[in-house]
Amino acid sequence: MSALLLKLDAFLPYKLSIASNMVSDVIAGSYQRLFGLKVPEWRILAVIAESGGSTQLEIGQRTRMDKVTVSRAARAMQARGLVLRRPNEGDGRSHVLMLSLAGISLYGQVVPQALALEQAVLASISASEAMALSDLLDRMTLAATECLVTQELVQQSG
Repeated sequence: MSALLLKLDAFLPYKLSIASNMVSDVIAGSYQRLFGLKVPEWRILAVIAESGGSTQLEIGQRTRMDKVTVSRAARAMQARGLVLRRPNEGDGRSHVLMLSLAGISLYGQVVPQALALEQAVLASISASEAMALSDLLDRMTLAATECLVTQELVQQSG
């Protein structure tokens, strides 16, 4: 056994993963119960609402969900009449997903619940701590992105 020992409960990536999974579980349960939405579906709903329309590739990149997950969720949402598929003028091989009127209505119901859940999860920290946490997460995401790019470059050259 190595002389170095990793204490999992003190390992920040582990703690971030646990916190993320717990928050996601709270949201998933609420959205499933109230709106019949799974996590990938509500993420797609939010991305499309913010962008006005997105391709599945763009959604995958924005949410870090794999293309199979995005595809399944998009098909389920289309079957429920929440999204519409339009040809992508910029790339004939893909489609742009847009919210239908039912999707827009559902988004209007989801937003207040999302904001209330965010407040409940952040209730134990101050507003300045929440802002600092958001900033730190943005910086960590940027650093992780740079690590991924570096890893990809090493793999391509090796």
